[in-house]
Amino acid sequence: MDHTNVSETKYFIIAGISDVPMIQIVIFLLVLLIYLFTVGGNLTILLLFCLDPQLHTPMYFFLCNLSILDISCSTNNLNNVLISFISGDNRVSVLGCIVQIFIFLSLTCGEVLVLAAMSYDRYVAICNPLSYHMIMDCRTCAILAIVCWLLGTLESIPILVELIRFSCYKSNVVNHFFCDIMPVLKLSCSDAHFLELYILTVGVVISAFTPFLLTFVSYVFIIAAILKIRSTSGRHKAFYTCSSHLTIVILLYTTLAIQYMRPHSLVNLDSNKLMSLFKLYAMFNTAAVPILNPLIYSLKNKDMIAAMKRRLCCFKTSVKEKKNKKQTN
Repeated sequence: MDHTNVSETKYFIIAGISDVPMIQIVIFLLVLLIYLFTVGGNLTILLLFCLDPQLHTPMYFFLCNLSILDISCSTNNLNNVLISFISGDNRVSVLGCIVQIFIFLSLTCGEVLVLAAMSYDRYVAICNPLSYHMIMDCRTCAILAIVCWLLGTLESIPILVELIRFSCYKSNVVNHFFCDIMPVLKLSCSDAHFLELYILTVGVVISAFTPFLLTFVSYVFIIAAILKIRSTSGRHKAFYTCSSHLTIVILLYTTLAIQYMRPHSLVNLDSNKLMSLFKLYAMFNTAAVPILNPLIYSLKNKDMIAAMKRRLCCFKTSVKEKKNKKQTN
């Protein structure tokens, strides 16, 4: 690593996952496949929601917000791997790197908040079914979605401002596959006490723990309500309506905990085989939820499968009608 001052260089070098050409090809193909599947799957959810009126419910409204967040997050995080392989240039401007960190943190904060809003929606649906449509009306859903997006952005602005103020770095090599807050913070030789304190308090306590607590409390009430249902089929149906959401919640918080709550000895690891393995693992962690989100909600969810069938039937019918019109003419 060459030690340099940020005033002398205006770019960071993204180390990537491996320097071995054959491994780079394999990683590029994997990342491309992951990205295409993520975008394709989430766009399918968005398209079905727009085309099928039966999916115009609060749960699928929040799911669409989650899909937009997942597409944006995957595009933000995986573009370095794809672009650097195609162009051969793994440099990114200092400002570009900081903006990437800001976008990633904003989207991640927004995602945990949307999942908390979805847990509240499931709580109302199961614990107050008679008042569900009154409580979770269009206005309430819109306000909750706006708050999630707005809070996610506002919570990340102080980090953006503080990173822009950094005047020097020990090195311009970011030992990761994208610009993440911890690797960049480790390179800084500026005073980062405020930023570290902010990440610990606002980032961990408010942005992560508070939505997790709200989600946890919602599911305590949900499970308690489900257990009171006498019929086995009723309990199964009630649990089925929130099982997809619960799966995504567990996956997201697990991946965030593994990625950002590592032992200090691993955080200080640099260019060695273990770090390469960690970066590869982190890549799959980053892509896990965006990939599994459409997979779980598309293949596991009966409403989504039914909507797909209806859209296919409508498409086949329209094609037949066009053929019949041509033959008549």
